[in-house]
Amino acid sequence: MRRWGGILGVLVVLAGSLVATPAVTAAAPAPVTGPGRLSVDGRWLVDEQGRRVLLHGVNNVDKKAPYIEPGDGFTVTARDAALLAGHGFNTVRLGVSFDGLMPRRGEVDHGYLDRIARTVRTLGEAGIWVLLDNHQDGLSKVWGGNGFPPWSLHARPRWWEPKLEFPLYYVLPSMKAGWDEVWDNSHGVLDYLGDALAALAERVDEDPAVLGIELLNEPWPGSAALSCFPAGCPAFDRKYQAAHERLTARIRAAAPEMPVFWEPNLTWNQMMPTRLAQPPLTPPLADDRVAFSFHDYCIPSQAAIYLGLPEQLRALCPAQQEITWSNADAFLGRTGIPALLTEFGDGDPTVLGDTLEHADARFIGWQYWHYQSVSGSEPGTDPFTGELGRKLVRTYPRATAGTPTELSFDPANGNFSYTYAADGGPARTEIYVSDLHYPRGYEVSVTGGTVTSEPGAPLVLVRAEEAGQVTVSIRSR
Repeated sequence: MRRWGGILGVLVVLAGSLVATPAVTAAAPAPVTGPGRLSVDGRWLVDEQGRRVLLHGVNNVDKKAPYIEPGDGFTVTARDAALLAGHGFNTVRLGVSFDGLMPRRGEVDHGYLDRIARTVRTLGEAGIWVLLDNHQDGLSKVWGGNGFPPWSLHARPRWWEPKLEFPLYYVLPSMKAGWDEVWDNSHGVLDYLGDALAALAERVDEDPAVLGIELLNEPWPGSAALSCFPAGCPAFDRKYQAAHERLTARIRAAAPEMPVFWEPNLTWNQMMPTRLAQPPLTPPLADDRVAFSFHDYCIPSQAAIYLGLPEQLRALCPAQQEITWSNADAFLGRTGIPALLTEFGDGDPTVLGDTLEHADARFIGWQYWHYQSVSGSEPGTDPFTGELGRKLVRTYPRATAGTPTELSFDPANGNFSYTYAADGGPARTEIYVSDLHYPRGYEVSVTGGTVTSEPGAPLVLVRAEEAGQVTVSIRSR
């Protein structure tokens, strides 16, 4: 979504009462150790050595046809992959479109699948895992949005409805009707979507760089939206979970081991909790390869930036973010599955910093919104060289041979501290060292283990021959 989408909840409640830098020089990439295939193991994503993997990366989502076209100045290329890997990023959330997968009823576009597969391969060759995000905003281009092909829906804008843009079009009665068609599987729309996602899963299943498939970005509850306020909507989430189970089953038939990511309905962005997998309100999860994807946006900050409201509203952001992360804690506490923050980003550096601190405290990976290719008709610039880069390009444990305990990183000075309970096996813990924070080099100290990498290497490798606590500290010289 665009960064100001969090304002939508306020608008919906109101509507409910009215309407029923420098040129790019990529850093030397960190040594690539994969990517081998990732899998779900309890609350962790683990690699082929059984190490707990932490993901840091970006979104690359083109919402206009042909959706993925390397070299068009939007879709990531090998040059972008090298740039991202050089800054330590190990994941990309790559947008795919139902409209692109099945532009005509029942007909899968295999040329589009090939472009997706080639882009995944390009990123994988740089050591980057790819989450394939079935993206939509505004349901369909019928309303000026993107996602569902027009043939899959019968609802259409009514002659008397105003022509609204993102995110205001969600309050239109016709769009509510369109979303109701999705959740009711009217005209088989979910069945067709399942066929499209199954074709995608089958096409990329053999590539170990595929992290998984995210079923649907920011799904709107349609006419049930108001029922989600002020404490979530278990009645809608029962129907929503059934739709997710249907789509997951279709992917499972094509790719039995592939992780599938479920996202809460869009009122999550307005601080509403999800009731997915919350017995007795909704059924428990029945699939042990499901992961949770969620977003963290700040309504007050976005209102200040995009609607011209007083900037003092940004002071409310920490309170909203506490609610968002508490909702995530509640869901993860009852399900015990992995989580990935698949969208965040804001023009307010404090909001961005708060998000990253919350993620570090929980050892939850993330994908920043948004990254656009630096390859095109005119060379782009490295977007990570300024203040944004100093927050996003971080020293962090990419793979841990044990169980993470405590993680902290200070983007102001590069101070890094990490404690984990080593499992005592032969695998080594792998820590990426930021290429932006240590101009004079870095110093590393370890208790409970041994550094096996060369001094000054972009990756610090730590081996612990016995099970027990290991602490790693990295400081600038």
